[in-house]
Amino acid sequence: MKILFCGDVMGRSGRDVIEHHIPKLRQRFQLDCVIVNGENAANGFGITQTICRDFYKWGVDVITTGNHIWDQREIIGTINSDKRLLRPVNYPDSSPGQGYVIHTTAKGQSVLVINAMARLFMESLDDPFQSVEGVLKKYPMPHAVQAIVLDFHGEATSEKMAMGHFCDGRVSLVVGTHTHVPTIDHRIMTGGTAYQSDAGMCGDYDSVIGMAKEMPLYKFTKRLPSPERPLPAKGEATLCGLLLVTNDATGLAEKIFPIRLGGCLSQTSLDDIEIG
Repeated sequence: MKILFCGDVMGRSGRDVIEHHIPKLRQRFQLDCVIVNGENAANGFGITQTICRDFYKWGVDVITTGNHIWDQREIIGTINSDKRLLRPVNYPDSSPGQGYVIHTTAKGQSVLVINAMARLFMESLDDPFQSVEGVLKKYPMPHAVQAIVLDFHGEATSEKMAMGHFCDGRVSLVVGTHTHVPTIDHRIMTGGTAYQSDAGMCGDYDSVIGMAKEMPLYKFTKRLPSPERPLPAKGEATLCGLLLVTNDATGLAEKIFPIRLGGCLSQTSLDDIEIG
């Protein structure tokens, strides 16, 4: 199976790069599943149902989120009706929405997508390890599903790495989101699970983690609250993510390729990606 995961979409420029590249990538690599973290898609804060519909139209299958899931209040009332939009699984059970979904590909294969949020330097939520464990026990791979992708949204690389080892051999991919900076530690772990500490963001990197530079600089240098609300940078965005190839018999990873397209970061040569 061929799965594309894209990191946090940051504002209009991030949405533009999704619209531009996802249809082409789906066709070029005959992708079976596309997952995008959309928690910053609405002007940097949250996501709306209109944006979700745009993502689905452009070829996204599942949208994950994180700590900004409720920033656009309309989502509280609409997330229950959109089973492809996830909130972290370790939010209280009484929270609207769901933390995982099983996506059925065009070929009839099942991909379990889990969204969890870390706790170090983040909100105090339920234990993400136990929350993920509960889902994995319910849907073991490869008998119940043919692939499992976990978006672990958090600050600390130590916590993300711990989750990678916790899931190794039981899921196809553990990938971090939230820091908006792509790490270079993509690899396949000893048990066969692909891992990357952070996929990076889909946004303008001539910025401060996707925000226009002026307000963050003011806050850091003056040590005063920003006089205006920070806004996403509007320059050309980079699509950051990874391409995963799994074994159809086991669900484990066979290949992982980092993806960086457009904008000011070093670029991925798609011609160098050999997925077999």
